Amino acid sequence: MRAGAFGGKEGPPVKIYEKGCKTPVPFTEDYLPYLLARASHSVSSSFHASLKDWGLSVPEWRVLACLSDVDGLGVGQLAAMALMKQPSMTKVLDRMEAEGLVRRRATEEDRRRVLIHITPKGRARVKPALAAALAHQRQRLAPFDEVERALILRALHLLIGEG
Repeated sequence: MRAGAFGGKEGPPVKIYEKGCKTPVPFTEDYLPYLLARASHSVSSSFHASLKDWGLSVPEWRVLACLSDVDGLGVGQLAAMALMKQPSMTKVLDRMEAEGLVRRRATEEDRRRVLIHITPKGRARVKPALAAALAHQRQRLAPFDEVERALILRALHLLIGEG
């Protein structure tokens, strides 16, 4: 018998039962990574489809949203926040800089370290999308009461290590 993913013996598939129920719940119904991925897709897909209304791709939206209320971010930090790998981020930033949406600027402490800053043109481009994003969030969270909304956001922050 081979060792399983968690170091034990591999055996038959684990069946999960809801409390008081004799029929098993499909694995993906209670598997956190799968549920988070489904929730993310469900929540973001309709909003992402509307980004073209503001002339933004999803990567551009993420970059501008991340930069919208900070005074510059390093490329690695921005890539992590915008859910991109650094080489892809560099290509996106090159296009965005050519379009005048962002600019690279060396830091005063270390001229070799570059921070990415949003430009006034980038801020103007993302402003209506930010307002639409907040309205979209309110609409998606509307079925929940205030305590539940706060709990959802708190739990997500804890899961990503920001709590």
